[in-house]
Amino acid sequence: MKGTIAEVSEIVAMRRRDFIAGASMMFLGTRLAGASPLQSQTAPKGPELSEELSAAEVEIVNRSVMAKEVADFFGKGHSCAEAGLAVALRFLKKPQDLVWAAGGFGGGLYNGDLCGFVTAGAMAIGIYAGTLEVEKMAAKEICVQKTREFWQWWTSTAPLHCAQIREGRKDLKVCDRLGKLAAAKVEDLIKPA
Repeated sequence: MKGTIAEVSEIVAMRRRDFIAGASMMFLGTRLAGASPLQSQTAPKGPELSEELSAAEVEIVNRSVMAKEVADFFGKGHSCAEAGLAVALRFLKKPQDLVWAAGGFGGGLYNGDLCGFVTAGAMAIGIYAGTLEVEKMAAKEICVQKTREFWQWWTSTAPLHCAQIREGRKDLKVCDRLGKLAAAKVEDLIKPA
C-alpha cells in the first residue's frame, strides 16, 4: 500500500468503519430474526432433562459443599450465574463482591443463550487457576484442561442454552437441579489435590 500516512490512515479508518457497520448489521439481523449470534443454529438439544435429582445425583450433591450451598443463592436475589460463582468464591475463600463478574451472565446473558451455570463454572475454574502457585503458562494449561472437562460434562448432561433448558417450563426446577450438579462438578474440578 503506497501513499502518505494520512492517506493510509484514511483507508484503514474507512475499512474499520465498514467492518463495524457490517458487524452491527449482522448482529441486528440475527436478533430481528430471533436468533443469537452466540447460538449455533444446529446445536443439538442434548439429553432429556429431568427436574428432579436421581438417587445417584442426590449422593453427588450430598457430598458437595458447593452443591448444597447453591440453593442459598439461586432464585434468592442471585441469577444462575451469580449463584454458581458465589458458591465457588466461598469455596475458594475469595471476596464475595467478585460475584458481580457474573452479573450479566444470568438467564443466558439475559437472552436465553449460554446457561449461566456454564459461564459461572468457567469463571470459577479461571479464578481457581489464578490461585495456583505455578508458572502462568502451567496455570493456563490447567485452566484449559479443567474447562474442557467441565464443558464435556455439561454437554453430556444438558443443552448449553438457557432457552432450550427452560423450553416449555414455567418454574426453575430444572435449573435448580442443574445448578446443584454443576456446582458439584466445579467443586470436584477446583478442590485441592
